[in-house]
Amino acid sequence: MIEVENISKSFGGQAVLKNISTTFDKGKTNLIIGQSGSGKTVLMKCCIGLIEIDKGVVNFDGRNFSGLNEKKKKNTRKEMGVLFQGGALFDSFTVEENIMFPLNMFTKQSIEEKLQRVNDVLSHVNLDNANKKYPAELSGGMIKRVAIARAIAMNPKYLFCDEPNSGLDPKTAERIDDLISELTEKFQMTTVINTHDMNSVLQIGQKIAFIHKGELWWEGDHQEILTSDNPELNEFVFSTELTRRLK
Repeated sequence: MIEVENISKSFGGQAVLKNISTTFDKGKTNLIIGQSGSGKTVLMKCCIGLIEIDKGVVNFDGRNFSGLNEKKKKNTRKEMGVLFQGGALFDSFTVEENIMFPLNMFTKQSIEEKLQRVNDVLSHVNLDNANKKYPAELSGGMIKRVAIARAIAMNPKYLFCDEPNSGLDPKTAERIDDLISELTEKFQMTTVINTHDMNSVLQIGQKIAFIHKGELWWEGDHQEILTSDNPELNEFVFSTELTRRLK
């Protein structure tokens, strides 16, 4: 479980996050949604320590992560997997080398152990025998699956996904959603997903936090979101869904 307690963050005197408190539950897909500029990306970056918070606390299973020095934060980051928007694979690395990157950085495993782990995670994302391919040889969906494989290579307790469906067609996006959901349940990770995709919200949103103008405006699940009487949430949900349908 990740607990966010009274998080605030400003840039140049402009408040971006305003006293946000929420929890992200273990074994669930926890979604952060909101309009562009609402603060949801900043909230995720605060959680993983890429942005230093002005006020508040981020706890990972009761451990105050935000209060640690950089050396101790690095130890906690070994328990995190991050899926970056677009996949962010190294173009000059093979699939195998991309997935092995965090293993080389954070472990002292033998090459045999690393290769076994690479093959294990590729199997989890249904990309057996893709080891020697380069990103340029992969489809958009395959790139995302390789990026997921890399994100879970360290067997993380916490998985952070930034817009995992960006640039994908609806069918491929649905497969990525299903894969993230299946892996979350299988490995009992605390998964946090930053998304604009209403299909994702309605399909895998077990816990949803709606951020509006830097504040936590609503919390619920994928069923409750359709019956909410929150006007700002309704405007976001139905305008986003309408836009998607008109594409």
